[in-house]
Amino acid sequence: MLDDDRYVIEVTPAWGRAHDPGAVVAGGAVGSRALGRLRAFRYEIHRSKGGVIPDIDFAVASPQRLSHDRRQAEQLLGLVAQFPGTTWGRDELATGDMWNSNSLTSWLLARSGHTMSDISPPEGGRAPGWSAGVVVADRQRLTRSWIP
Repeated sequence: MLDDDRYVIEVTPAWGRAHDPGAVVAGGAVGSRALGRLRAFRYEIHRSKGGVIPDIDFAVASPQRLSHDRRQAEQLLGLVAQFPGTTWGRDELATGDMWNSNSLTSWLLARSGHTMSDISPPEGGRAPGWSAGVVVADRQRLTRSWIP
């Protein structure tokens, strides 16, 4: 949330339900870069004000407030469109972990200045791809190709 506005950041198949066209800010291939030329093998990242997540009832844990810092929230929302659109389910960036929606979450948190040692996936939950996002964010920070 930012002020009283709720924002949703969601990863969906490109062929899924209709979304506000302005909400799609990034995307990439699924499984294979070559197959990613076909819409059936693409994912989209949506950032929408007032959006809803249709399957929220299946979440492993309740949402957690990680910060009250307005600057961090604004920065995180601004970074969504800059998410590296590498192939979902692959390790094209040599992080030792596959790229997926967990990578998006951890990458956004790390890039927006959250202290990652204080944040972890839900207890008892698995989060393959989490470390990939953290590794890429750290690399970008070290090469100064990040927004402070």
